[in-house]
Amino acid sequence: MLKVLPIQSKTEQEAICARCGIKYDVNLLAYSATLDDKLAGICQFTMNSDGGSIRDLALAQGCENSEVLFVLGRATLNFIDLTGVHKAYYDAPVSEENEMLIRRIGFCKNDDGRFFVDLTNFFVSPCQHDKK
Repeated sequence: MLKVLPIQSKTEQEAICARCGIKYDVNLLAYSATLDDKLAGICQFTMNSDGGSIRDLALAQGCENSEVLFVLGRATLNFIDLTGVHKAYYDAPVSEENEMLIRRIGFCKNDDGRFFVDLTNFFVSPCQHDKK
């Protein structure tokens, strides 16, 4: 079973970052994913008055299930939306391999080349927001 939960301590966040091969940032919030009770991935993000920003989205070493990243991304966007911040950006590294995933999560490249999603009513019909 896939579970996505907020990381409750900075010590735990730092350890999970290490297991996912990303840089820990004490100033970021984070969700972790487990698959059958084994660490599967992490999403580090931040929010301010300009919007939310996903800074890292990574699988744990040994996990090859990209659906974990999709669910982590959507869960993060849902949290950002529920806090009343209705704009979000994907500011993690983008590669040819992960651009399709980023679009599936719901982001589109805006005029300045930054991946953006307007979360207003996004979760009313989330399946309609599959960007290819």
